[in-house]
Amino acid sequence: MRGFYLQAAGGDRPALLPSLVWASRVVGALVVLLILAAPAFAGAGIYGYEDAQGVLHFTNINPDRHYTLVSAPRGLVETPASGLASRSLYDPLILRASRRHGLPPALVKAVIRVESAFDARALSKKGAMGLMQLMPDTAQKLGVEDAFAADQNVFGGAAYLRNLHNRYGSWSYTLAAYNAGPRTVDRYRGIPPFHETREYVRKVLSYYRRYHGDFAR
Repeated sequence: MRGFYLQAAGGDRPALLPSLVWASRVVGALVVLLILAAPAFAGAGIYGYEDAQGVLHFTNINPDRHYTLVSAPRGLVETPASGLASRSLYDPLILRASRRHGLPPALVKAVIRVESAFDARALSKKGAMGLMQLMPDTAQKLGVEDAFAADQNVFGGAAYLRNLHNRYGSWSYTLAAYNAGPRTVDRYRGIPPFHETREYVRKVLSYYRRYHGDFAR
């Protein structure tokens, strides 16, 4: 099996006009379709992800945790949430959960993007589950019976975000606590000096700004 890697809308050009970004994504999608049609890649699973600068990355070999399945070979089951095209699939659910708990929907969507890349069946090595990657004990405290059910997961995760924001009054601290745990934030009296947590907060806030336009005010 041959391997390939494709990048659409170069990451060194974050200031591309929206029309050019859209065009480059169309070209990238067409290239992926042509690759899938090639005999050498017949039956290959294609994985992709969109980074914080809006750059699309595709590969069929050794995808890391950032990638989700875009196209599967026959016989390989895809979840409804898999693939980059699914990033608006949960917008109505996100909006309902955000309204119930008084949260910016773009922020909830940003958390989902960073936590699971919109994969409702995501399961981390530590046991975090679903769209908002709820840990088993957290899910139990929130009354979430099935963390892989999108509605329960998002409503539970939104409730947890609301509880954390009520506790800290800061979105940065809230996100740090969501990632590293409230005890860690309390211990350091703010965002802990961990690269993972600081990068997590930065990524979520970056997507938060980008997703504002996805929800009508």
